[in-house]
Amino acid sequence: MSAYLTADDLLAYYVNGVFPMAEHRDDPDLFIVDPEERGVLPLDRFHVPRKLRKVVRSDQFMVRTDSAFSRVIEGCAAVTRDRPSTWINSTILNLYSQLNRRGYAHSVECWRDNKLVGGLYGVSIGGVFFGESMFSRVSDASKVALVHLVDRLRLGGYRLLDTQFTNPHLEQFGIEAIPRHEFQRRLDDALNIQANFNAYRSLSPDALTGASVMQRMTQTS
Repeated sequence: MSAYLTADDLLAYYVNGVFPMAEHRDDPDLFIVDPEERGVLPLDRFHVPRKLRKVVRSDQFMVRTDSAFSRVIEGCAAVTRDRPSTWINSTILNLYSQLNRRGYAHSVECWRDNKLVGGLYGVSIGGVFFGESMFSRVSDASKVALVHLVDRLRLGGYRLLDTQFTNPHLEQFGIEAIPRHEFQRRLDDALNIQANFNAYRSLSPDALTGASVMQRMTQTS
C-alpha cells in the first residue's frame, strides 16, 4: 500500500475494524491488518496486579496526556535489546501526529524528573479507544500509563479498549481474545457512544492521584 495515505484514511480503517502497520521502521509503506482474532481489555473487569497497585498509589510518576505525543510514538518505535525491530515508521509518526492535532489520537505519558520514561498512544473514535503501542524506559512506566488510561476511559464513558492482538504482557490485566465477528459487533455498538477522553478535566487535583485511581478501580471492578 502506498505511503500516501491521509489521516482520514486511517479513521475510515478504524471504523471498519482494520488498522495499518508497516513491515519495519525503515519501510515507508503500510499494509492493512484484519486479524481473525482480536485482543480487547474489558474496561469493567480490568485487573491490576497487586504489586502494580502499590506502584500506582505511590505516584512515583507524573502522568500527563498529549504533552509529548510524537515523542511517545518515537519511544514506541525505538529499538531496544528486547525489541530489535518495530513496525512503526515515519509514515505512522506523521499520520498519527495529524490525528493527535485533530483530537482523535492521544498519548498517556509517565514522567520522572522532567524526563519522559514511558507511555502509550492510541486512537479515540466514539466510545472506542484503539490502543496502538506502549514503551517503558524504567520499570512499570507503561503499565502505570495503561492503568491511568483505563481509569480515564471509564470516566469518559468508553465501551471498548482494543489492543489489536493478545500477548503475554497483557494477560495480567485480563485481556480477552475474541473472534473477528464478535469484535465487529462490539465495535459497531461502541462507535455510537459519544465518549469524552477529556472528562478528567472536571476532576479536582485530589481525584487525579494514584490512590484515587485505584479507589475507582476497586469500586467498579
